[in-house]
Amino acid sequence: MSDRSRVEAGSRMEPEADDLQAELSDEHWLLIADLFANPDPSPKGGRPMADPRACFEGVLWMLRSGARWKDLPPRFPSRSTVHRRFIEWVGGGVLDRAWKRLMRKLDREGKIDWQKGFADGTFAPAKKGASTSAKPNAARGPRSWSSPTAAACRCRSTSLRQARPR
Repeated sequence: MSDRSRVEAGSRMEPEADDLQAELSDEHWLLIADLFANPDPSPKGGRPMADPRACFEGVLWMLRSGARWKDLPPRFPSRSTVHRRFIEWVGGGVLDRAWKRLMRKLDREGKIDWQKGFADGTFAPAKKGASTSAKPNAARGPRSWSSPTAAACRCRSTSLRQARPR
């Protein structure tokens, strides 16, 4: 399906002016580029893998915008490629390591105000009419929501604030 037909079908958002700027500076990319190295091409041949920076920028756009995968602007690799890389990077801990490197750099530069922060509850659904003290149905058992986006945004080890050097 061409980009034109997607737009006509209404499945893509109109590009905005901020869609045209890079999500990550060259300086910040150089700090984490080694984490996203592409494997060498197979001796059997085949299509080369999409540029990891373009895929990472697509992931950043998705996380920043909160849009649906199908709304990924055409300036990025295909949504299936970006999503597949996102899943691989979350599963392998690559996004977690990249996040920590970038946060440490910003912290050293004094660009993080640790006194301010917020929790985004957009992925925490509440059942309508459910009592806060109601017990979960035993047949269903307790469930916790989990998504790759949430996994990418959670810090699995000690927080940077606790770990930063004094």
